[in-house]
Amino acid sequence: MNWERLRVFAAVAEQSSVTAAAEALHLTRPAVSQHLRKLERETGCRLVEPAGRGIRLTNAGQVLAEAARSVTAAVSAAEHDLADIHQQIIGSLRIGAVASALRLFVLDALRALTAEHPRLRPTVRDGEGVDLIPALRLGKLDAVVFESWTGWPARMPAGVELTELLTEDVQLAVAADHPLAERESVRVDELAGLRWASCAPGSEPHEALVQTLRSRAVDVEVDHCVTDYATMLSIVAAGLAVALVPGIAQRLDEPGVRYLDCEPRIRRTVAVATLEGRSTPAARAFVSELSRTANI
Repeated sequence: MNWERLRVFAAVAEQSSVTAAAEALHLTRPAVSQHLRKLERETGCRLVEPAGRGIRLTNAGQVLAEAARSVTAAVSAAEHDLADIHQQIIGSLRIGAVASALRLFVLDALRALTAEHPRLRPTVRDGEGVDLIPALRLGKLDAVVFESWTGWPARMPAGVELTELLTEDVQLAVAADHPLAERESVRVDELAGLRWASCAPGSEPHEALVQTLRSRAVDVEVDHCVTDYATMLSIVAAGLAVALVPGIAQRLDEPGVRYLDCEPRIRRTVAVATLEGRSTPAARAFVSELSRTANI
């Protein structure tokens, strides 16, 4: 059995999907399928079987998955231990982050780190926590900056260490000429019948919006799904929709947008996740710098 195939199989077992494993590993679906077929030939066992739209592990697959996870963890730990030998902040630093944090303070933290440690080579991937945390657990990322909302709290798997960066109020953003624009605050149960802009379905902002309004018996129509708050605020300013916007995203200062407090209060927490006990010196330095930068 070859290490690369075990690494791929560990991802398949984690995701219960060849497609999702391929995305997490940045491989093609046929490449992952080929690794699976070769591993089944090498072991002489069928490792996966169809289950609805996905797959499930056979008994043999469950046995091998446990071993593959142990091997993956051991290799990752060895890499981190070697990096720790001289405590040097050098080499790669793979960051995943939600777009609002990336734009407004993560890049500042990386700029400060690379100025102090010129041999550090950071790479950045934006996305949602629901997609980035599995990549962290698979060893594809060193740290993930994610968000958790009062209406949709993030749930972290075992082995992930969290450092809270900031907690902020979320306000309703409306166009300057919107009927609500002269108000200082608005009750959530008053928001029926509005057109909304938010992030994609499945993302933390989208699900938090839906759950928060539904908890007050308000139906939600999200007409505009975008990937960042800058675009979302442009849609709001054009009078096409309203949106829930956290404090740091309001720093974008889009002209023609007014912000109203929500009752009950809606809050968002931004935190950084690393693998417990397996962070490199570079990742630890990033978390420390991020804690400072996020509060400026």
